[in-house]
Amino acid sequence: MYRLIKRFFDFLFALLALLLLSPLLIPIVIGLKLTGEGYIFYLQERVGYRNRLFKIYKFATMLKDSPNMKGGIITTSRDPRITPIGGFLRKSKINELPQLLNVLFGDMSFVGPRPVMQKSFDQYPEPVRAVIYNVKPGITGIGSIVFRDEEQLITQVRDQGGDTWAYYRDVIYPHKGMVEQWYQANQSFWVDLKILLLTAWVIIQPDSDLVYRAFPEVPIFVAQPVNKRYN
Repeated sequence: MYRLIKRFFDFLFALLALLLLSPLLIPIVIGLKLTGEGYIFYLQERVGYRNRLFKIYKFATMLKDSPNMKGGIITTSRDPRITPIGGFLRKSKINELPQLLNVLFGDMSFVGPRPVMQKSFDQYPEPVRAVIYNVKPGITGIGSIVFRDEEQLITQVRDQGGDTWAYYRDVIYPHKGMVEQWYQANQSFWVDLKILLLTAWVIIQPDSDLVYRAFPEVPIFVAQPVNKRYN
């Protein structure tokens, strides 16, 4: 019953949000069309509900051929592939708003584990891969809040000569898997509402630890130093 009601509210609020945000979205669409490489949406294959693949919508923030350029699918802060308008859209998270279309179409929910590419999905430990998408992926989620500074963290690993994929595999994804499994065990409308409010809060106060005060049972992430294991 919870999932049926959640789907109803996802559809309703995605439709309302698209209508209410149209005064913001339309100028962005025009701006993207007239700047950069002139394309508006970036569609990328992601792992979704029950590990099925789907196309995620985002505003274009990087050069078209970015996946084939230096850096591949890993994006760091100050990444030269990010366009000038793209930098603003990423920092403000506005680039994620087209995912309202994914919510409308039923591929995603407002709250859930972030959908990742297949290569990134493969970095999760096998037990996590088996269960993490037993719920629909979300525009935001507890993992998105805990790892909101993921790009900066990976940038530090790269700048110190570390192996970013090893760091993902050994540090980030095991902890992210635990956090998302916590969400699945505790999901409710109240938890979803708190996650949505916390998402808005950490955009304003990115250094806040309010998530751990709101959810004291969530495992606290402590970044591991870049040592020889990641070089």
